[in-house]
Amino acid sequence: MKLFCEAIIKFLMGVLVVGLLIFIPAGTINYYNGLLFMAILFIPMFIAGIIMLFVSPKLLRSRLDAKEKEKEQKEVVLFSALMFVSGFVIAGLNFRYKWIILPDAVSIVAAIIFIFAYAMYAEVLRENAYLSRTIGVTDNQKVIDTGMYGIVRHPMYMTTIILFLMMPLVLGSIISFIIFLIYPFIIAKRIKNEEKVLERDLKGYKEYKKKVKYKLIPFIW
Repeated sequence: MKLFCEAIIKFLMGVLVVGLLIFIPAGTINYYNGLLFMAILFIPMFIAGIIMLFVSPKLLRSRLDAKEKEKEQKEVVLFSALMFVSGFVIAGLNFRYKWIILPDAVSIVAAIIFIFAYAMYAEVLRENAYLSRTIGVTDNQKVIDTGMYGIVRHPMYMTTIILFLMMPLVLGSIISFIIFLIYPFIIAKRIKNEEKVLERDLKGYKEYKKKVKYKLIPFIW
């Protein structure tokens, strides 16, 4: 019950904060792209949270813990927060003042890709019960090298790049999309530090790096 209450509170806070960042700058709740984005973001998130609560409460607890211990990761969190705030606010202002409005077809296609990436994200969570929002190694943690982890070393970050780059397109703002293009560089910084920690603390990770050579994009990087 304590975990459930904590999850619900954080979920509702997320809905409130994102809603305020989008709809206040838009000057109205009648912002179709904003409503579509809120639906495809938070409905699957709620469903996934309920599933984790009953199937893997330990994973849910680790996903709720966002307090980073590594200094470099704190910088990553800060840059990510600035990206989200500025991107959402600009999207709302873009709608309000009709700067550059993308066609509805772009938003719909982006929403479909977003949902597909969300399904990939769920599969990564299913494969790796050790996934945490913070960088570190837990007791008895093992290297996962099956499924998507047999293709790239960081499939979760691969899916989040797709998710986050689709967000501004769903919101109908090319300006916000340009802002969100900083995210792959933020993730590259996060991965660099994360792999140092995993090589140091996770047994078998160095061997795993030799086996799976690509970090995010198969045959490229």
